[in-house]
Amino acid sequence: MTQHQPLLTPATDAGARVAAGAFLVDVRSEGGRATAGAIPGATITDRDDLDAIFGSVAAPAISLDTPVVVVCGSERGSGPVAEALAARGYTNVSHVEGGFPAWRDAGLPAEPGAGEEDPAGEAPSSGPHEPVRQRA
Repeated sequence: MTQHQPLLTPATDAGARVAAGAFLVDVRSEGGRATAGAIPGATITDRDDLDAIFGSVAAPAISLDTPVVVVCGSERGSGPVAEALAARGYTNVSHVEGGFPAWRDAGLPAEPGAGEEDPAGEAPSSGPHEPVRQRA
């Protein structure tokens, strides 16, 4: 079997692939998604447990010719995942150049995270806070 090399794809091209039906996988940590924001419709998986979504190498749960787009915080995170999928036999894998920040900055669907500013330019509130009590 010939291993196909994953493509490092600009965010706008990755968004077009997803709009055309590619399987979108977000491998960022829960904390990364909570802080930076989430991608609606993305399948979330741990980059160290690809079997959870893709099945085992011997019994893939997703067809090997399915277009797959991998997103992480940067291509340093998504690249190894895309390479692992290609090594498993997936023939149409890409990952986003610039990671999630590039995805968001390209105007692609993204939900704001806790670290995002709202349109009025104010940092979001994390909710009511208990007053600080000083010791006597």
